[in-house]
Amino acid sequence: MILTIDNHSGNAHALALETMFADRKAQFVDFFEWDVPVVDGRFEMDQFDTADAVYLVAIDDAGRHEASLRMLPTWLPHLLGNVFPHLCATGVPVGPTTWESTRLCLPSRHGAGQRRVLRNALISAMADFALARGIEHITGVIPEGFRRDVLAMGWRAEPLGPAARIKGGPIGAFRIDVTPDVCERLAWTGTYTGVLELAA
Repeated sequence: MILTIDNHSGNAHALALETMFADRKAQFVDFFEWDVPVVDGRFEMDQFDTADAVYLVAIDDAGRHEASLRMLPTWLPHLLGNVFPHLCATGVPVGPTTWESTRLCLPSRHGAGQRRVLRNALISAMADFALARGIEHITGVIPEGFRRDVLAMGWRAEPLGPAARIKGGPIGAFRIDVTPDVCERLAWTGTYTGVLELAA
């Protein structure tokens, strides 16, 4: 199941969020060696993990995190606009129908095959989420190797500028156009996995 978690402070999905932030620390801090905040030595949480963030979280039968990504409204502080604007050659796209997707977390414990299944499930959920909320554009900043994968998934997408090197490897920004046929376009490449069970 994939949860859509809004306004997460005091949320009923405490276990999903706690294990998500722990897995984010293992992936982004321990593995990628990103210089990002760590809370209580266990959880990777930055200044954008506020009640305005929306999380798409795949959970197991016990309610624990399997994989996730974070969606942020771009008219509020967000990663690309506040930390990495230099990655956008012609300015950071913002507006009421533009959201940012970041912190795609696919724990290494799953193995390559299962991580790909989880990645596609989250991309599918993100497409469904965008269509349901009237989102017209999705932006983000991700490792350059994965940016190439994102741009090749079938939807209308483009890089926003050249990649830049940080500790842990090069990163780059992108923008996706959420067109009415986005799910069909993602299905062409086998990325979209169909209508998913999304629990609020």
